[in-house]
Order: sequence, then structure tokens, then C-alpha cells
Amino acid sequence: MSAIIDVRQLRQSFGERTVLDGLNLEIEGGIFALLGPNGAGKTTLVSILTTLLRPDSGTARVCGHDVVREPAQVRRMIGATGQYASVDDQLTARENLGMIGRLLGLGRSHAQERAAGMLDRFGLSASADRRVADFSGGMRRRVDLAASLMRTPAVLFLDEPTTGLDPASRAQIWEDVASLSAGGCTVLMTTQMLDEAEELADRVAIIANGGIVADGTVPEILSRVGEETVALVDEAGQTVRTLPARATAGGLAAALAGLSAEERTLRVDVHRPTLDDAFLALTAQRAEAVAA
Repeated sequence: MSAIIDVRQLRQSFGERTVLDGLNLEIEGGIFALLGPNGAGKTTLVSILTTLLRPDSGTARVCGHDVVREPAQVRRMIGATGQYASVDDQLTARENLGMIGRLLGLGRSHAQERAAGMLDRFGLSASADRRVADFSGGMRRRVDLAASLMRTPAVLFLDEPTTGLDPASRAQIWEDVASLSAGGCTVLMTTQMLDEAEELADRVAIIANGGIVADGTVPEILSRVGEETVALVDEAGQTVRTLPARATAGGLAAALAGLSAEERTLRVDVHRPTLDDAFLALTAQRAEAVAA
């Protein structure tokens, strides 16, 4: 299967600061989460892929089109939502979507019909004629997401889509993103919410110091930072001993088989590596390698 997004040796600097340093990335479809600390280059990469920024060197293709040589073709294939809602506060939700539809070249009636469909899809029909200024953060984000879908994209870019949202609004956005992917849209989302990536993404990449330090499914990435462990904990909550253990009943039984009578009275805590563990370990490794 050919890559929907294909990035080769991408470099981008701002003054003396190198943000992307020979970055390579392939995305074949589904939901792809790009993780990284602040300043790692996530937004810069999205800006290049959405044709908003021209890279210093390297190549990037979206749906087979080069972002530098064929920007118009790329823009026809994509939708994008930035870190902050970009809708007009003084317009209603319906007016915002209708305006976006017209700017995308839809006829008036088609734009109105499409806007009505998007409002219904995102549960906004009852508030369609209210000014967006009066919306909650979650509702504004859903209007923004609906706007990016006024023309059905092959690829949707979401730059930290749930920043600043409450848990209920985050859950709604997660549901919306999963629905889009199920409908065949490739989604590239940047996020610092590791639980978000773990919940939604088919594949994850971690970016640090200008390059990709890990790329794979969540289990594949977790396997790079160690196995499950069993901690023996006393009544005071102190860990007395830590044992390696495979995450199976047999593995746990084997780990506990050699315990002394005293150790058998201790509480058992099973710890599995998390995406947080992988993120911290792999970004630290990258920082050490760059500094060496």
C-alpha cells in the first residue's frame, strides 16, 4: 500500500534554530498520532504538510502530490484544524459553515445543504443560529472541525484538537475523530495528551529534537521501554522487591513462584509500561544522542 503521507529528509530552521532535522515519516491511513514536547516540531510539520510553510529542504507528499510543487492539488485533498478555533465569533454556526463552503467553491444552495448536514452530524443543529461567541469551548471546537469537513477530505490534519477542553468535550471530539476514520478519512493528529493517542491512534510517532524517535503501534512502542513488572509492597506502601513478569497468568505465576513465606504476605502491584514511560524514555534518549 502506497503512503498517504510520505516525508523524506525534511529540514526546517528558523534563524539558527533547527526545528526539523532530516525527518522521515510514512503514514498509510487510519488515525496517526504525532507526539512530542513543546517546540519539538509538530506544528511545523503540519504547517508544511498543509502547504502553509515551505520547507528548507527535503520532500513531502500528500496523496501522491508534492506539497511544494503541487500545493493546489494538496489543498483540494485535505482539511485542517489548528490548535485554536478559527471560526468567526460574530457569525452563527450556520453562517460560519456556509461561508467556508462558499470559499471552497460550493454553490450557495450546496453550501447551505452541506452546512446543515455538518451541523446535524456534530450535534449542533439546535444551536445553529446562535453566535459562536456564545458557544462553549467544546462547541466551538466542533464547529471548527465541521468547517474543516465542508469539503470531504482524504486527509484531515488536527493540531492538538482537544487543547483546553473539559473531559466531556474531549470525549465528544474523540468520538467524532473515530467516526471520521471509520468513514475512510486518514487523520494525522498532533497531541501532548498521551491518553488521547493511546485511545484513538492506530499508529503513533514520537518526535524530539527534529526527528522521529519511535514509530509504530502503541504496543510496539511500549515494548521498547521494558516489560511488565510485579512490585511487592508492604503495609506502609513501600516497594520491597520488583520482579519482571510477562502479562499473562502463567507469567505472573512464574514471577511469584519463588517467593519466601514472608514475601507471600505482601501486596502485589502489576505495572505495565505506559505511553508516558515510553515518551519520557525515548525523548530523553534522543536528547542525549543529539547532545553527544
